[in-house]
Amino acid sequence: MTNPAFDAARDAFAALGVDAEQAMTALAAIPISVHCWQGDDVRGFEGKSGTSGGGIQATGNYPGRARTPDELRADLDYAYGRIPGKHRLNLHAFYMDTPETPDRDAIEYRHFAPWVDWAKTQGLGLDFNPTFFAHAKADDNLTLSHPTQGIRDFWIEHGKRCREIAAQMGAALGSAAVNNIWVPDGSKDTPVARMAARKRLESSLDAMFAAPLPRAQLIDAVESKLFGIGVESMTVGSHEFYLGYAIRRNIALCLDMGHFHPTESVADKLSSVALSVHEILLHVSRPVRWDSDHVVTLNDDLLAMAQELVFGDLLPRTHIGLDFFDATISRTAAWVIGTRNMQKALLRALLLPRAQLVAAEEAMDFTARLIWAEEAKDLPFAAIWAEFCARQNMPVGAALLQDLAGYARKVAHRG
Repeated sequence: MTNPAFDAARDAFAALGVDAEQAMTALAAIPISVHCWQGDDVRGFEGKSGTSGGGIQATGNYPGRARTPDELRADLDYAYGRIPGKHRLNLHAFYMDTPETPDRDAIEYRHFAPWVDWAKTQGLGLDFNPTFFAHAKADDNLTLSHPTQGIRDFWIEHGKRCREIAAQMGAALGSAAVNNIWVPDGSKDTPVARMAARKRLESSLDAMFAAPLPRAQLIDAVESKLFGIGVESMTVGSHEFYLGYAIRRNIALCLDMGHFHPTESVADKLSSVALSVHEILLHVSRPVRWDSDHVVTLNDDLLAMAQELVFGDLLPRTHIGLDFFDATISRTAAWVIGTRNMQKALLRALLLPRAQLVAAEEAMDFTARLIWAEEAKDLPFAAIWAEFCARQNMPVGAALLQDLAGYARKVAHRG
């Protein structure tokens, strides 16, 4: 059955030397790691005491929050069923699914076995994160850099076990799990011994990474942050700290779009860090004035990020994950909308007249570059996206809105 709108759009891109079919094929092969913590407002299922820390806070009381692993998986099943392509799930350590109650320095692979079994049935890959917050031993916003050796040892053991769990997940699913390290460590007021704190963090990380694990099963990553609530004056794991550490240890560097100053372009950092770091992990988020983790929209920041990934040939070296949590709206809708917006941005980048834009820039014809860049904004991207979704039986427009609203009503009884 022909689609006149798609046919016309395909021809419009072809006139500029862009193959729409090739772009859709490329997009279908890009997995996005969907974050589990949007579904339950970053609460987890272990029931430990302790505050979230590090500025992590989901606001709102929209009905439908997942309260159990089974409810969370049901919501994820629904969301993946509305997102074209095959993707991954990003799991935090305090989302264990077990009747046991181990502390974080005693967790094991078996405590997450139901997630692995579910991922197998869904054809998904899994990624993992140690949880260095929402615990009594993290209430002062110090973990791996804590002055007390016993506290550091507790969190070092947690990190070691998480690496082992992630590697076992990767082995079980035949797809390397990205295990990302983020800690909330920092200082509310101006410190006088920054070097001491950073040396403790470095030493703790060295101990965590000491055991070599197969790259085919595990991809280690470290994540920086600018500041958060309670650590306004100094974050131990700054961008500069982790950039240097990732280079020295030959591990992946995570760039979270919310973890930088509002005037900084995270897209601009990609080409710089890629010269020194072999692999990059992205946490796609939308900060509003600070690291507020709003659902990503198809805004200029997202489009710039996607264009840099495509034009810089960075997709093979980049692991794309999401990191937002909004409890003021339907959580399942947030997953679907946010993931699809990341895909839309990538598709738009893949459909740009790259050859003409790059040729103009290399020739220093900045007038032609500006003309091409502006004219490209009028290209019929939406028709290609609609065709991409239609080929995978995914709703768009009003049909998607009705579908998402229907599921929100279905789970509203959860309160």
